[in-house]
Amino acid sequence: MMRFWAMLLVLFIVTACTTNEQPSGMEDPVDKKPAFGDTFIEGSIGDASTLLPILASDSASSEINGLVYSGLVRYDGDLEIVGELAESWEISEDNLTITFHLRKGVKWHDGSPFTSADVLFTYQLYIDPETPTAYAESYLQVKKAEAPDDYTFRVTYDQPYAPALMSWAFSVLPKHLLEGKKITESELARHPVGTGPYRFVEWQSGEKIVLEANRDYFEGSPYIKRFVFRIIPDTSTQFLELQTGGLDFMTLSPLQYDRQTDTLAFKRLFNKYRYLAFGYTYLGYNLKRPMFQDRRVRQALTYAIDKQEIINGVLLGYGEAATGPYKPDAWVYNTEVPRYDYNPEKARQLLAEAGWSDTDNDGILDKNGAPFQFTIVTNQGNDLRSKAGEIIQRRFRQVGVDVQLRIIEWATFLKEFINPGNFDATILGWSGGPEPDQFEIWHSSKTGPRELNFIGYKNPEVDMLLEKGRRIFDQDERKLIYDRFQRILAEDQPYTFLFVGEALPAVASRFYGIEPTAAGIRYNFNQWYVPQGLQKFSR
Repeated sequence: MMRFWAMLLVLFIVTACTTNEQPSGMEDPVDKKPAFGDTFIEGSIGDASTLLPILASDSASSEINGLVYSGLVRYDGDLEIVGELAESWEISEDNLTITFHLRKGVKWHDGSPFTSADVLFTYQLYIDPETPTAYAESYLQVKKAEAPDDYTFRVTYDQPYAPALMSWAFSVLPKHLLEGKKITESELARHPVGTGPYRFVEWQSGEKIVLEANRDYFEGSPYIKRFVFRIIPDTSTQFLELQTGGLDFMTLSPLQYDRQTDTLAFKRLFNKYRYLAFGYTYLGYNLKRPMFQDRRVRQALTYAIDKQEIINGVLLGYGEAATGPYKPDAWVYNTEVPRYDYNPEKARQLLAEAGWSDTDNDGILDKNGAPFQFTIVTNQGNDLRSKAGEIIQRRFRQVGVDVQLRIIEWATFLKEFINPGNFDATILGWSGGPEPDQFEIWHSSKTGPRELNFIGYKNPEVDMLLEKGRRIFDQDERKLIYDRFQRILAEDQPYTFLFVGEALPAVASRFYGIEPTAAGIRYNFNQWYVPQGLQKFSR
């Protein structure tokens, strides 16, 4: 995903956290004041695909891009929109024009000056039909974009667009390095140049990506000198690396969080956090496959799944059942949508109504001589998805549906299965944020190659609601629109919305400056530091 989604990946509501404390009566001899230095090492199950944000559609790429590049705006710890490359802005009374006033003196990592020409150039890349990006929609809403001087950027819309301001959190790209070149062939995909807090150092495919602090960063140099993104496809191996000091950060599995980290040694070396994520896990059906085109079938499959079994058995209770694309404590969440509590008898009834029966008594339903068989694909390295898949596979078999589960390496999974639509069904997840617009994922115009509606969902009323919802600024009016949108999705069941999990990160206790807020813990990473006396790495 692009940098915007990368930021949204860490927009969570904190429900609990733990911190290290000194035993009573003992003084801590370490001076805790901020200091520059040390290295932060994070584990990832997948490698990045490209370090050009306009082309990226995976979380690994987005995390790195979020450190290398900057946008005009971003969310702060309270989920308020604040300036980044933009110092300030004005919105016209009719909500059709935004005028950004840009920071002066900002430099690209190669020393070239940043100006409004870079912003205009990036916008033009997004709307260029030759650019294979999944994120053009917000910028196609713009009627006119102009850069009247080096530090002013102005956009005008034909009609009000509610997500407009935050859409300019997109990663601004360097015009002087990309102009006149084919974006898909740019060397910046492997050697990015941004204006962000970290500079690119090296990328060893399948092994690691290394960044270093941008000492000339316009908001002040980050304290942490180096950032190392290690690719470790297996989470159990990641956990061993964490315990032995090879990692400073990883998102724990519920089993690791609940049962494998409750020791004095771990508590001394790490702080754990937990919060309900702005995201959900789902079983998505490829609606181009004939077997999934009857919504009674999709409803039946949802009835056949015991979501609470997955939450209890896989998440160990660290999550809630999902009913749609918004998390349960969001203002936009609709509590009145149809729910599909586990009911195998209802599942069998709906499948029978759709023409599926076991005519040869082999235990598998069939229709017109074809058995109800399909394959669920998901990505390697995510045990929660694979274990949920095993439970789903067993429950489907009990209602006469034969399912195979296939686990695929991340890059191959995207390139050969998801992007070309070469799958029957998939277990994946989406992350979101405070803005409820879901146009990119659910609108029927977004079903093309590399676009986000890759299951091929099309519903004219949903299209209308999504178009209308993004034109209204009043929250109460928007709530009515998105309530209806959620109800239709619940009735159509293009996904079986499985669960909203809790994020369970562990951070090495030598890192200070972590301040959990409504935006989670990563929003202020530039202010994290290691006191001089606790620093582990000299370079």
